[in-house]
Amino acid sequence: MPWWIWLILVLFMVAMIVAGCVYVLQHGLRAMHVMSGTAAQIGERVARMGEPVEGTEPEAPFFTQPLKVSLDRYEATRTRKAEREIAKRARHMEVWERWDREKIKGPDFIDATDD
Repeated sequence: MPWWIWLILVLFMVAMIVAGCVYVLQHGLRAMHVMSGTAAQIGERVARMGEPVEGTEPEAPFFTQPLKVSLDRYEATRTRKAEREIAKRARHMEVWERWDREKIKGPDFIDATDD
């Protein structure tokens, strides 16, 4: 191959490397701006987590409270859980009853003569 073809190939390669570096730098800077905004939001939220909540005093640990307090909380939690389960079963029963009442539409490609 003549020398000028090698020169064109090398110039093309250098141009592609420069274009690739420019592309990487542009997208890297754009990503850094997005990441800095996200990091600022995270920093604000973490800082808010460290602030004390007004109007509430820290509660004593469970093991230092009377057993009745823990039992009452446990009972309230179990009651709420049971109510959710009952509501879920009632919703499921309503759906099944509706499916039993209403005829399920068959596909459009089935003729009336097929049954």
